[in-house]
Amino acid sequence: MTIVEPEQKSDTIPTNLRLLLILEEIAQVGVPVTPTEVNGRIGLPKPTIHRLFATLEAEGFLQRELDGRSYTPGRRLRKLSTNVLSSLRVRTARLAVLNALAEEIGETCNIAVPDRDAMIYLDRVETKWPLRIQLPVGTHVPFYCTASGKMYLSTLNAAHLQRYLGAASLEARTGRTITDRARLNEEIERTRARGYSQDNEEFMEGMIALAVPIRDDQGRLLSTLSFHAPTQRLTLDRAYANLDHLHRAAGELSRLVIEDV
Repeated sequence: MTIVEPEQKSDTIPTNLRLLLILEEIAQVGVPVTPTEVNGRIGLPKPTIHRLFATLEAEGFLQRELDGRSYTPGRRLRKLSTNVLSSLRVRTARLAVLNALAEEIGETCNIAVPDRDAMIYLDRVETKWPLRIQLPVGTHVPFYCTASGKMYLSTLNAAHLQRYLGAASLEARTGRTITDRARLNEEIERTRARGYSQDNEEFMEGMIALAVPIRDDQGRLLSTLSFHAPTQRLTLDRAYANLDHLHRAAGELSRLVIEDV
């Protein structure tokens, strides 16, 4: 990351605003970042910036990366961002888009957000069919064998993806789960190239899914939009016909986020 000249001087930043500015910078960068890099924007005394980072780490808002120098959002900051996304006014508009999509596709539609080691279902609209797959809001699902998770993995840079592939436990959930790291890497590359991801009965037998990204104002993945269906009703080949609906709804959801900022 390139350090830029500080835009603010420490003597003009109120003490009670400094922690918030640090969190804002980390959220905007979207990759692991060091206190020195953040301070290139804020301009606090060196001992102060390190003390504030230590406080945020101790309280669970930041967590240190494996290199011991850089930081990413911690559990409390990730939970905070999820709660903000679920605020009533934004959620009302978001559910209207989800409802319309579920009506078009005829299957259960979901919005999921990445957490430290899994995707979390943030919103969900159920299919009207009596045969349905129960994955309620708040469910954690793995990255490597779900459509939403593989969509997220496809947005990681090469170094972070290889770090994940090297450390993840690729447990076989079904006979179709991709547990070979080289094959999974190839699948992630295909996902990145085509702009959507799929789950071909890899997470749960008898279930297929497709997912696309919902992006923020800087084009980064904020969350995923997906639908899943039992194979008794919809094959993966037939599911592709709904990709245009998915992309259009994802665009509407992205605009909701951007316009609300």
